[in-house]
Amino acid sequence: MPQSLPVAPANPRRLSSLRGLLPFLKPYRARIALAFVLLCVGSATILLVPLAFRDLIDFGFGDRERASGGLLGALSLNGHFLALFGLASFWAVTVASRFYVVSWIGERVTADLRNAVYQRVLGQSPQFFETLQTGEVLSRLTGDTTLIQTVVGSSISMGLRSLFQFIGGMVMLAVTSFYLFSLNLGLMALLTLPIIAIGRRVKKLSRESQDRIADASALAGEILNAMPTVQAFTQEKQEAGRFAQRTESSFVTAIRRTRVRSALTVLIITAVMGTIIFVLWVGARQVHDGILTGGQLASFVLYAALVAGGVGTMAEVWGDVMRAAGATGRLLELLHAEPAIREAGRPETPIHPARARISFEHVVFSYPARPQILALDGINLEIAPGESVALVGPSGAGKTSLFQLLLRYYEVSAGNIRLNGQDIRRLSLHDLRGGIAIVPQDPVIFSADAMENIRYGRASASDGEVLEAARAARVDEFIERLPDGYQTFLGERGTRLSGGQRQRIAIARAILKGAPLLLLDEATSALDAESEILVQKGLSAAMEGRTTLIIAHRLATVQKVDRIVVMAHGRIVEIGSPEDLRSQGGLYARLAALQLDL
Repeated sequence: MPQSLPVAPANPRRLSSLRGLLPFLKPYRARIALAFVLLCVGSATILLVPLAFRDLIDFGFGDRERASGGLLGALSLNGHFLALFGLASFWAVTVASRFYVVSWIGERVTADLRNAVYQRVLGQSPQFFETLQTGEVLSRLTGDTTLIQTVVGSSISMGLRSLFQFIGGMVMLAVTSFYLFSLNLGLMALLTLPIIAIGRRVKKLSRESQDRIADASALAGEILNAMPTVQAFTQEKQEAGRFAQRTESSFVTAIRRTRVRSALTVLIITAVMGTIIFVLWVGARQVHDGILTGGQLASFVLYAALVAGGVGTMAEVWGDVMRAAGATGRLLELLHAEPAIREAGRPETPIHPARARISFEHVVFSYPARPQILALDGINLEIAPGESVALVGPSGAGKTSLFQLLLRYYEVSAGNIRLNGQDIRRLSLHDLRGGIAIVPQDPVIFSADAMENIRYGRASASDGEVLEAARAARVDEFIERLPDGYQTFLGERGTRLSGGQRQRIAIARAILKGAPLLLLDEATSALDAESEILVQKGLSAAMEGRTTLIIAHRLATVQKVDRIVVMAHGRIVEIGSPEDLRSQGGLYARLAALQLDL
């Protein structure tokens, strides 16, 4: 299966956006060729059936002499029926075989497309999700890819079969009776313009319908992830109403699309059947006058039915293709999205010391969403190997921004950040982030057991290494009380654990990773006193032998660090040990007086 599939840019609002699927189809050329061969064989077989009917009718009910020179030759009456059954059976086998091959291609291409889009989304920086909700991404990965699977695995094959059936049927109509064929062709040509006009309307409404579905999915995803807050503020009724409005909008748009497609179907079926009935009336008069035989008229009727069926199916398929074009365009928007953080062209080989050294050199930074506001303004800071440094200051001072820049979630607007003397922009993202462990304020617990949640820190770790990290982080104290120990499922987002227990899982994860640089983002800010003591013991184990950078609002948790960096309005205003800063009477001293009762 392809791991990385480049695609050519496409306009999502044009049918040409379907060309974006070609790179996903290319690896399966042999199967596509087989499906095409089966399609051709099946189409040719079904086109022989009316000829067999012609000879059967002429042989059994009319002109035997003319029938003897037909497709089935001088077969007996029973032989004609057996030959007709043989054709039908062979056609059934080819249709079933083509269905299997084409369905396989559709499922395989859809899986590859989902993987490629998901892989692309995983490579995006956090600012990508500032404007695109995760519910929207999920809608595109599920609903849109399902539409594409329907088209690739079914509709296109049906459309081609119907096209061949249409073309072959038209040729055989001309061979059977050119006069009747001319009448049929002239009348059907009148249908072209309204079909094209209505088809364009269907395409526009299909894109709009998919957008409305995505809006509803995005809202649902946001609210379901915030259920405790919704229920705490008794907003269930209001949120149900908001979702109902989104789904109603989706319904109205879908009905508009369906109404137009229904009108298209009525137009096509009525016009085609009217044409066929008129032509058959003319043909019946020719049989009466001896110009045609009964078998020839019967075969003409069957070919006309094949042509009509082909046109009807192509109309349905065209609607599906229009919807798939919109869905493909939406997926290609994700697939073509360029990460805001670019990998180095020729990344340097990272230096791997036991303890990291960090340098912030004249760092200036503004968030892309608010470029006029400086989040960091001229930051200069050296952190020695093995040093523990706490970042303190009021909200909005720029503490979290330093972490995000260090992890290259965003790029600096000016200046440099160096890790062990190397500009972090010259390192690959994998190498950079692989050397950093982080314990966030709100740790993520995955829908898995405790063992696998800790192993997320280093996928290759053995069970023994996982248990050792768990003991260091004081995780074993509560895990062993769970029903299945380390094999206990922790629930979605760790709902079966307390806040302190989730923090200790995150600390164990960081210890297991074994990175030389540890980032602690307010790891104890939301814990009670007892939980904080246990978490602090785990943090002490995690900090041992590592360079540590700590964001803290509670000054009591950072009284043992080597240095404290005080920040305000994106600048460093004070640096020193806790004792030195208290004696200076500055911002830290005022914060300490409020928090530490000094």
